[in-house]
Order: sequence, then structure tokens, then C-alpha cells
Amino acid sequence: MRISSIASRLCLIVPLAVSPAFSQQWHDLFNGKSLDGWQVRGEGIWTVMNDGMLLGQRRHDKPSSPFPDPWPITSKQYQSWLNPQAWLYTVRNDFGEFDLHVEYFIPPQGNSGVSIRDVSRGYYVIRGANDPVAPPTKLKGSPAHIGYEIQIIDSDSATYPSGSVYLFAAGKTGLQKRAEWNSLDIESRNERIRVKLNDELAAESPGDPERSKTGPIGLQLHDQFSFVMFRNIRIREIKR
Repeated sequence: MRISSIASRLCLIVPLAVSPAFSQQWHDLFNGKSLDGWQVRGEGIWTVMNDGMLLGQRRHDKPSSPFPDPWPITSKQYQSWLNPQAWLYTVRNDFGEFDLHVEYFIPPQGNSGVSIRDVSRGYYVIRGANDPVAPPTKLKGSPAHIGYEIQIIDSDSATYPSGSVYLFAAGKTGLQKRAEWNSLDIESRNERIRVKLNDELAAESPGDPERSKTGPIGLQLHDQFSFVMFRNIRIREIKR
């Protein structure tokens, strides 16, 4: 075999051997048995099913409703009840560069998302946070305004369809399967965020250099009519 041929083969092998992403192992972020390692934020009910699937639902019991008797209610009262979000966050808050795999099922008209680097843990958008101190950031708003939200939504007609880096890069349409399980792969790097939906590139963005490079990972229940299912949540952290 010619030396030049051997060298060309080595050039293909060596980059794979030294790539940080390929040198790390995948780990389950959700164990499929309990919410160990996760923190419920807001009025969400998170249930681990017998098959290891994670079901997120919103509360509709009377104590959480501002509705008076008798009806009708005002538009302001309805919006106050509808709008606060609910989240499920990892207890760990220092995820930096990583690959995250999530499989999700969103119902018709559903709305959800995955947040990364949100150091506020949804502080400004959930009802009754009861946090002792404000989050360590000057930014305010939803997790998409403090960290980043990877959009999950039923409709391809949305400004930011599923797979979008919400507010930064609109995702490619036609990738999500309606009323079926979908897979979301998020590459979080210091210099970019890249999202694949069902193994196809949906969106990528360099993000905002002023925002945190690390933070927890969150799963969203968008409003009082939301429910969503997740499974096979695993992560591969990139150590350089």
C-alpha cells in the first residue's frame, strides 16, 4: 500500500479519535422511574408512567383558579389564569456544552419547549414562585429571553415552528410528525446552538454572547390547556 494512501486514511480516522463529542458517553437525564434530579416549577403535574414515559399536565383544580362565583368572569381574570407557565427543571444548573436527545409527543394545538441556560428557572413566568432571591441575571422575562428555548408546537404555521431556537432562528417546516412521537437533538456549544428534528437540521444560531453559557435544562408546560409527553431524555456532555 502506498504511503500516501495510508496517510489519507489516517486523516479520516484521527479527527474522530480526538473529537470531544465522540470521546464522551451518553447518560440518561431522566431515569424513567422517578423525578429524581428534577425540580417542579409552577402549577404542573408531572407523572412517570409505567412504561417510563414522562407525562406533563396542568392543574385545573379550584384552589389554583381565580374564577369567582358566580360567572361570568372578566378577560383580565381569564388571562391571569391562563398565562403563567409551568416547568420541570434539572436540579443541576451547570450544563454547558452538551448534546441533548429528547423524544416528545405534542397533542393537536399543543405548545411546549425545551429550555437551556435559563438561570432564572422560569422565575418571571410561573405563578407563586416563592423564590427567596431573584435570579442571578439582569435579564427579565420568559426562559427564551434569559436563556434559550427550543420550540415545540403543533402548528407549522407558527412564526417559530418546532425545532426553532425561539426568538433567534426559525426552524425548517415539514419536519415534525403530527400526533406522533418526534425526536429532538440539541447541540449546545459556546459558539452556537444547533437543533435537529427527526434527524434533520431544523435551525442553528450563535445566540447572544451576553447570555449565560451554562444553566439547567427545562421542559415546558406552556399554558393551562397544555399537556405533553417526553421519553428517552439523555445527554452527552462535552469535556474539552
